[in-house]
Amino acid sequence: MANRELYPPVEPYESGLLDVGDGDRIHWEMCGNPDGKPAVFLHGGPGGGILPDFRRFFDPSAYRIVLFDQRGCGQSLPHAGDMNVSLERNTTKHLVDDIERLREHLSIDRWLAFGGSWGSTLALAYAQAHPDRVTEMVLRGVWLVRPADEAWGFTPTGAAHLFPAEWAAFRDAIPASEQDDLLAAYGRRLTDPDPAVRVPAAKAWIGWELTANTLLPVPPPDLDESVIMAFARITHHYIAAGCFLPDEGLLAGVDRIRHIPAVIVQGRYDMKTPPDQAWDLHRAWPEAEFHIVEDAGHGGSEPGTRHLLIEATDRFAP
Repeated sequence: MANRELYPPVEPYESGLLDVGDGDRIHWEMCGNPDGKPAVFLHGGPGGGILPDFRRFFDPSAYRIVLFDQRGCGQSLPHAGDMNVSLERNTTKHLVDDIERLREHLSIDRWLAFGGSWGSTLALAYAQAHPDRVTEMVLRGVWLVRPADEAWGFTPTGAAHLFPAEWAAFRDAIPASEQDDLLAAYGRRLTDPDPAVRVPAAKAWIGWELTANTLLPVPPPDLDESVIMAFARITHHYIAAGCFLPDEGLLAGVDRIRHIPAVIVQGRYDMKTPPDQAWDLHRAWPEAEFHIVEDAGHGGSEPGTRHLLIEATDRFAP
């Protein structure tokens, strides 16, 4: 069977800004069928924001598709590209609470949760906090954020072996005297009041983040400085704090969601969130359908991965 293409482009029929407290307002939008099966799309990053193509993983005639920009990014306010915006109230618990508040605001009883990369992390955290509100889960590029998972991305012992030139650019944006703790060094620069210090650091950070997104290289997106700054600040903020997850991690809470039908899709050559994470999740959750895509990396748009994700949402459609 030929690989499934994304559904045709669709525009939102309703959108808004939801006051979630703490001075934050999250941008949300709904697409597809107002009377369709509710589904919430959880974007990656953290700090990545939503893109129009994210709407296209769902049949718009069958689904009421809900997307939103997480705190500080996309069209949510205030935007973390502004250095005066505090990230103190931007944590995983805050985002989980925001999802639940959005569900209530939209008068949705239960919905399918779809997430890739950081979106898979957030989907797992949300479902474990509110298992009675999730009908099904579709997860891609699973990121469990265990210490070893973080080490893979941000120390010389992991992905750096596969992308030596890109790692060197990321490392050498920091003076040699501070390279023994790159996360701390980037944290100092990303919060520096001088744009001549923080902007180059943000660009180096996002350059490394985008290195391993797909199996085959693709041109980097053209992003404005505010988006780069927000993405780097928010992503670093989460990674430096272990994504604010409990010490026992997400696998310890899987028993709370094992009754939820789920599909896990993982690229064999995912160099951002390697397949052992998705495999460990499946071992803890054997009821979840598990797929390895042999010719894919981390991206959700790669043909084999895209096919399985759309196949899953089609199967879960009413």
